[in-house]
Amino acid sequence: MNDDQLLRYSRHILLPQIGIEGQEKFLNSHALIIGAGGLGSPIALYLASAGMGRITICDDDEVDLTNLQRQIVHRTESIGKKKVESAQATLAAINPEITVVALAERVKGERLEALAAEADVVLDGSDNFATRHAVNRACVRLRKPLVSGAGVRFDGQLAVFDMRSRESPCYHCLFPEHGENEDVRCAVMGVFAPLVGIIGSLQAAEALKLVAGAGESLAGRLLLIDALTMQIRTIRLRKDPACPVCGPSAAGSLTSKV
Repeated sequence: MNDDQLLRYSRHILLPQIGIEGQEKFLNSHALIIGAGGLGSPIALYLASAGMGRITICDDDEVDLTNLQRQIVHRTESIGKKKVESAQATLAAINPEITVVALAERVKGERLEALAAEADVVLDGSDNFATRHAVNRACVRLRKPLVSGAGVRFDGQLAVFDMRSRESPCYHCLFPEHGENEDVRCAVMGVFAPLVGIIGSLQAAEALKLVAGAGESLAGRLLLIDALTMQIRTIRLRKDPACPVCGPSAAGSLTSKV
Protein backbone atom coordinates (compact mmCIF):
# COMPACT_ATOMS: atom_id res chain seq x y z
CA MET A 1 0.00 0.00 0.00
CA ASN A 2 1.12 3.56 -0.69
CA ASP A 3 1.05 6.41 1.85
CA ASP A 4 -2.40 7.61 0.81
CA GLN A 5 -3.83 4.11 1.24
CA LEU A 6 -2.19 3.72 4.63
CA LEU A 7 -3.92 6.94 5.68
CA ARG A 8 -7.28 6.18 4.05
CA TYR A 9 -7.53 2.75 5.67
CA SER A 10 -5.69 3.61 8.90
CA ARG A 11 -8.69 2.84 11.13
CA HIS A 12 -8.84 -0.67 9.72
CA ILE A 13 -5.10 -1.11 10.02
CA LEU A 14 -5.32 -0.18 13.71
CA LEU A 15 -7.56 -3.19 14.31
CA PRO A 16 -5.37 -6.19 15.18
CA GLN A 17 -7.95 -8.53 13.62
CA ILE A 18 -7.44 -6.77 10.27
CA GLY A 19 -4.16 -4.84 10.19
CA ILE A 20 -2.16 -4.27 7.03
CA GLU A 21 -2.47 -7.91 5.97
CA GLY A 22 -6.26 -7.86 6.15
CA GLN A 23 -6.52 -4.53 4.36
CA GLU A 24 -4.36 -5.85 1.57
CA LYS A 25 -6.71 -8.81 1.28
CA PHE A 26 -9.58 -6.37 0.80
CA LEU A 27 -7.67 -4.48 -1.87
CA ASN A 28 -6.87 -7.71 -3.72
CA SER A 29 -10.36 -9.21 -3.50
CA HIS A 30 -13.45 -9.19 -5.70
CA ALA A 31 -17.05 -8.99 -4.48
CA LEU A 32 -20.09 -9.77 -6.63
CA ILE A 33 -23.24 -7.90 -5.58
CA ILE A 34 -26.60 -9.03 -6.93
CA GLY A 35 -28.97 -6.08 -6.80
CA ALA A 36 -28.40 -2.32 -6.49
CA GLY A 37 -31.47 -1.55 -4.41
CA GLY A 38 -32.21 -1.25 -0.71
CA LEU A 39 -29.72 -3.93 0.34
CA GLY A 40 -27.22 -3.50 -2.47
CA SER A 41 -26.85 0.22 -1.66
CA PRO A 42 -25.29 -0.08 1.82
CA ILE A 43 -23.42 -3.21 0.76
CA ALA A 44 -21.75 -1.35 -2.10
CA LEU A 45 -21.10 1.82 -0.10
CA TYR A 46 -19.34 0.02 2.74
CA LEU A 47 -17.37 -2.37 0.55
CA ALA A 48 -16.18 0.55 -1.55
CA SER A 49 -15.23 2.72 1.42
CA ALA A 50 -13.49 -0.26 3.05
CA GLY A 51 -11.31 -0.73 -0.02
CA MET A 52 -12.69 -3.85 -1.67
CA GLY A 53 -10.48 -3.80 -4.74
CA ARG A 54 -13.04 -4.93 -7.31
CA ILE A 55 -16.82 -4.76 -7.03
CA THR A 56 -19.19 -6.08 -9.67
CA ILE A 57 -22.82 -4.93 -9.35
CA CYS A 58 -25.63 -6.56 -11.32
CA ASP A 59 -29.11 -5.03 -11.71
CA ASP A 60 -31.22 -4.36 -14.79
CA ASP A 61 -33.55 -1.81 -13.16
CA GLU A 62 -33.62 1.97 -13.39
CA VAL A 63 -33.71 4.49 -10.56
CA ASP A 64 -37.24 5.58 -9.68
CA LEU A 65 -38.41 8.32 -7.30
CA THR A 66 -39.85 5.69 -4.93
CA ASN A 67 -36.38 4.10 -4.60
CA LEU A 68 -34.82 7.14 -2.96
CA GLN A 69 -36.56 6.54 0.38
CA ARG A 70 -34.16 3.66 1.12
CA GLN A 71 -31.73 3.03 -1.76
CA ILE A 72 -29.06 5.38 -0.45
CA VAL A 73 -26.46 4.83 -3.18
CA HIS A 74 -28.69 6.76 -5.63
CA ARG A 75 -29.36 10.48 -5.90
CA THR A 76 -32.33 12.52 -7.13
CA GLU A 77 -30.46 13.42 -10.31
CA SER A 78 -30.07 9.69 -11.03
CA ILE A 79 -33.79 9.14 -11.62
CA GLY A 80 -34.21 7.41 -14.97
CA LYS A 81 -30.64 6.13 -15.08
CA LYS A 82 -29.64 2.50 -14.71
CA LYS A 83 -29.15 1.69 -11.04
CA VAL A 84 -25.75 0.13 -11.62
CA GLU A 85 -24.51 3.24 -13.42
CA SER A 86 -25.83 5.45 -10.64
CA ALA A 87 -24.14 3.26 -8.03
CA GLN A 88 -20.91 3.20 -10.00
CA ALA A 89 -20.77 7.00 -10.07
CA THR A 90 -21.44 7.29 -6.32
CA LEU A 91 -18.80 4.70 -5.43
CA ALA A 92 -16.23 6.34 -7.69
CA ALA A 93 -16.76 9.61 -5.82
CA ILE A 94 -16.24 7.84 -2.48
CA ASN A 95 -13.22 5.77 -3.44
CA PRO A 96 -11.70 6.34 -6.90
CA GLU A 97 -8.95 3.76 -6.24
CA ILE A 98 -11.20 0.72 -6.57
CA THR A 99 -12.68 -0.85 -9.71
CA VAL A 100 -16.47 -0.96 -10.00
CA VAL A 101 -17.99 -3.00 -12.82
CA ALA A 102 -21.60 -2.06 -13.59
CA LEU A 103 -23.67 -4.75 -15.33
CA ALA A 104 -27.14 -3.54 -16.28
CA GLU A 105 -28.57 -7.01 -16.65
CA ARG A 106 -30.49 -9.68 -14.77
CA VAL A 107 -27.80 -12.33 -14.65
CA LYS A 108 -28.72 -16.01 -14.68
CA GLY A 109 -27.57 -19.41 -15.84
CA GLU A 110 -24.04 -19.70 -17.20
CA ARG A 111 -23.56 -15.94 -17.06
CA LEU A 112 -24.25 -15.92 -13.32
CA GLU A 113 -21.90 -18.84 -12.71
CA ALA A 114 -19.14 -17.18 -14.71
CA LEU A 115 -19.43 -14.01 -12.64
CA ALA A 116 -19.55 -15.92 -9.35
CA ALA A 117 -16.48 -17.92 -10.39
CA GLU A 118 -14.46 -14.69 -10.61
CA ALA A 119 -15.54 -13.45 -7.17
CA ASP A 120 -14.12 -14.12 -3.72
CA VAL A 121 -17.48 -13.49 -2.05
CA VAL A 122 -21.03 -13.17 -3.38
CA LEU A 123 -23.63 -10.90 -1.77
CA ASP A 124 -27.30 -11.39 -2.60
CA GLY A 125 -29.38 -8.23 -2.32
CA SER A 126 -32.14 -9.38 -4.68
CA ASP A 127 -35.86 -9.23 -3.90
CA ASN A 128 -37.22 -12.51 -5.26
CA PHE A 129 -36.85 -16.21 -4.53
CA ALA A 130 -36.04 -17.20 -8.12
CA THR A 131 -32.90 -15.06 -8.14
CA ARG A 132 -31.91 -16.10 -4.61
CA HIS A 133 -32.10 -19.76 -5.53
CA ALA A 134 -30.18 -19.21 -8.76
CA VAL A 135 -27.42 -17.41 -6.86
CA ASN A 136 -27.40 -20.15 -4.22
CA ARG A 137 -27.01 -22.90 -6.83
CA ALA A 138 -24.10 -21.09 -8.44
CA CYS A 139 -22.36 -20.57 -5.09
CA VAL A 140 -22.86 -24.20 -4.06
CA ARG A 141 -21.54 -25.46 -7.36
CA LEU A 142 -18.47 -23.20 -7.20
CA ARG A 143 -17.95 -23.46 -3.41
CA LYS A 144 -18.19 -19.68 -3.00
CA PRO A 145 -19.23 -17.99 0.26
CA LEU A 146 -22.66 -16.39 -0.05
CA VAL A 147 -23.96 -13.57 2.17
CA SER A 148 -27.74 -13.43 1.85
CA GLY A 149 -30.06 -10.74 3.20
CA ALA A 150 -33.73 -9.80 3.00
CA GLY A 151 -35.97 -7.13 4.44
CA VAL A 152 -39.64 -6.14 4.18
CA ARG A 153 -41.90 -4.07 6.42
CA PHE A 154 -39.96 -4.01 9.73
CA ASP A 155 -38.58 -7.57 9.47
CA GLY A 156 -35.09 -8.43 8.29
CA GLN A 157 -32.94 -11.52 8.05
CA LEU A 158 -29.31 -12.30 7.33
CA ALA A 159 -27.41 -15.54 6.77
CA VAL A 160 -24.00 -16.65 5.54
CA PHE A 161 -23.71 -19.85 3.53
CA ASP A 162 -20.02 -20.64 3.37
CA MET A 163 -19.84 -23.42 0.84
CA ARG A 164 -16.10 -23.81 1.34
CA SER A 165 -17.17 -26.04 4.23
CA ARG A 166 -19.05 -29.18 3.25
CA GLU A 167 -20.87 -29.02 6.59
CA SER A 168 -22.46 -25.69 5.71
CA PRO A 169 -26.18 -25.58 4.87
CA CYS A 170 -27.21 -23.69 1.75
CA TYR A 171 -30.07 -21.30 1.07
CA HIS A 172 -32.20 -24.17 -0.23
CA CYS A 173 -31.81 -25.97 3.11
CA LEU A 174 -33.49 -22.97 4.77
CA PHE A 175 -36.03 -22.09 2.08
CA PRO A 176 -36.77 -25.06 -0.23
CA GLU A 177 -37.26 -23.86 -3.77
CA HIS A 178 -40.57 -25.65 -4.21
CA GLY A 179 -41.81 -24.97 -0.69
CA GLU A 180 -44.62 -22.66 0.36
CA ASN A 181 -42.51 -19.50 0.30
CA GLU A 182 -43.86 -16.61 -1.71
CA ASP A 183 -42.25 -13.35 -2.68
CA VAL A 184 -43.18 -10.45 -0.42
CA ARG A 185 -42.11 -7.27 -2.16
CA CYS A 186 -41.65 -3.87 -0.60
CA ALA A 187 -43.52 -2.31 -3.54
CA VAL A 188 -46.66 -3.94 -2.16
CA MET A 189 -45.95 -4.41 1.56
CA GLY A 190 -43.73 -1.39 2.26
CA VAL A 191 -40.37 -1.35 4.00
CA PHE A 192 -38.88 0.71 6.85
CA ALA A 193 -35.97 2.57 5.25
CA PRO A 194 -33.32 2.00 7.97
CA LEU A 195 -34.09 -1.74 8.04
CA VAL A 196 -32.44 -2.42 4.68
CA GLY A 197 -29.59 -0.17 5.76
CA ILE A 198 -29.06 -2.33 8.84
CA ILE A 199 -29.22 -5.61 6.93
CA GLY A 200 -27.08 -4.40 4.03
CA SER A 201 -24.44 -3.02 6.39
CA LEU A 202 -24.33 -6.35 8.21
CA GLN A 203 -23.95 -8.12 4.87
CA ALA A 204 -20.96 -5.91 4.06
CA ALA A 205 -19.48 -6.63 7.50
CA GLU A 206 -19.82 -10.39 7.02
CA ALA A 207 -18.26 -10.20 3.56
CA LEU A 208 -15.27 -8.25 4.84
CA LYS A 209 -14.78 -10.69 7.73
CA LEU A 210 -14.88 -13.62 5.30
CA VAL A 211 -12.27 -12.01 3.05
CA ALA A 212 -9.96 -11.07 5.92
CA GLY A 213 -10.53 -14.28 7.86
CA ALA A 214 -11.41 -12.15 10.89
CA GLY A 215 -13.59 -13.21 13.79
CA GLU A 216 -16.46 -15.66 13.46
CA SER A 217 -18.86 -15.45 10.56
CA LEU A 218 -22.60 -15.95 10.73
CA ALA A 219 -22.24 -19.24 8.82
CA GLY A 220 -24.65 -21.85 10.15
CA ARG A 221 -26.91 -19.26 11.78
CA LEU A 222 -29.86 -17.11 10.72
CA LEU A 223 -30.03 -13.62 12.19
CA LEU A 224 -33.52 -12.13 12.53
CA ILE A 225 -34.28 -8.47 13.22
CA ASP A 226 -37.61 -6.93 14.22
CA ALA A 227 -36.91 -3.23 13.76
CA LEU A 228 -40.28 -2.23 15.23
CA THR A 229 -39.34 -3.60 18.66
CA MET A 230 -35.58 -3.69 17.91
CA GLN A 231 -35.28 -7.30 18.93
CA ILE A 232 -32.47 -9.35 17.40
CA ARG A 233 -32.11 -13.10 17.65
CA THR A 234 -30.21 -15.86 15.93
CA ILE A 235 -31.31 -19.36 15.03
CA ARG A 236 -28.95 -22.26 14.46
CA LEU A 237 -29.22 -23.74 10.95
CA ARG A 238 -28.56 -27.33 10.01
CA LYS A 239 -27.62 -28.78 6.67
CA ASP A 240 -30.41 -30.81 5.09
CA PRO A 241 -28.87 -34.20 4.23
CA ALA A 242 -31.53 -34.65 1.56
CA CYS A 243 -31.05 -31.19 0.02
CA PRO A 244 -31.14 -31.55 -3.78
CA VAL A 245 -28.75 -28.59 -4.14
CA CYS A 246 -26.00 -29.18 -1.56
CA GLY A 247 -26.72 -32.73 -0.33
CA PRO A 248 -24.70 -35.83 -1.31
CA SER A 249 -27.17 -36.76 -4.06
CA ALA A 250 -26.57 -33.41 -5.74
CA ALA A 251 -22.79 -33.80 -6.07
CA GLY A 252 -21.66 -33.35 -9.66
CA SER A 253 -25.18 -32.73 -10.93
CA LEU A 254 -25.88 -29.15 -9.89
CA THR A 255 -27.25 -26.82 -12.52
CA SER A 256 -28.30 -23.19 -12.69
CA LYS A 257 -31.87 -23.50 -13.95
CA VAL A 258 -33.01 -19.92 -13.64
